[in-house]
Amino acid sequence: MAVSKCSRLSGALVKQLLESVDSVLFDCDGVIWRGDQAIPGAPEVINSLKKSGKKVFFVTNNSTKTRKMYADKLGKLGFDASEEEVFGTAYCSAMYLKTVCRLQGKVYLIGSHAMRQELEAMGIQQVGVGPDPVSGGQSDWANVPLDPDVKAVLVGFDEHFSYMKLNRALQYLCDPECQFVGTNTDTRLPLEGGKAVPGTGCLLKSVETAAQRQAQVVGKPSNFMFECVADQFGLDPSKCLMVGDRLDTDIMLGSNCGLKTLLTLTGVSTVADAEAHQRSGCPHRQKMVPDYYVDSIAEILPALQG
Repeated sequence: MAVSKCSRLSGALVKQLLESVDSVLFDCDGVIWRGDQAIPGAPEVINSLKKSGKKVFFVTNNSTKTRKMYADKLGKLGFDASEEEVFGTAYCSAMYLKTVCRLQGKVYLIGSHAMRQELEAMGIQQVGVGPDPVSGGQSDWANVPLDPDVKAVLVGFDEHFSYMKLNRALQYLCDPECQFVGTNTDTRLPLEGGKAVPGTGCLLKSVETAAQRQAQVVGKPSNFMFECVADQFGLDPSKCLMVGDRLDTDIMLGSNCGLKTLLTLTGVSTVADAEAHQRSGCPHRQKMVPDYYVDSIAEILPALQG
């Protein structure tokens, strides 16, 4: 399959690509669904891939849902999927703290109830979920009560993010032995109609700036996200395909880990974006150039049914 990068995937090439892989990893929002609607043809693609013997996994930087919540949503939208096939940053960050950090203690969590649940499922206690209203003055803030058992700060998406949470994270992270982990660095969450809201990357950057420390990041494009899946299911990177809509997370993850990559144009990034990276001559930007692109993953359905 000696084809130049960023080629449109069509015709005989689709079948060739599918025959060369035994596992397919999909991002979710913008790839298999948008909001609460499945992308037309996406459930049929996923279900046909599984019927043909391919392993399928769902890999998302969203930290606001547990694996079970994702599996339930997939089922409602018509996808054949199990909890074990879902790898979100809520689950993967708990796995990271347990297996890589070998955490002995509690976590100060800037994040969601889903993250709390995934941490607890790994036997990790947390403090911090929910609002933390400001009170007192600067000397009170600098001497805010801390839990002596907290040995790590974990930052994910938190709709209750506040000055007091930022301050509390800073106070914990003044201890150089306190581990510092972030779920992902996505700075904006795109919405329908060209709108966007701030993403976890904004919160994480705030904590990094205050603490004057860099977090260990778990989500795409970090290799750990793929390693999480590969270690549990014995995947061979050269026989895996990563399908996503973002060049800086999905495609970069695939490039970092030696996977084949497919950009779908139903989400954030465009072919023009990919071609600009390709022309740049910059090694870092070259990693954001996909092997192939399609308008929608529905385009691979005929090759699966033929």
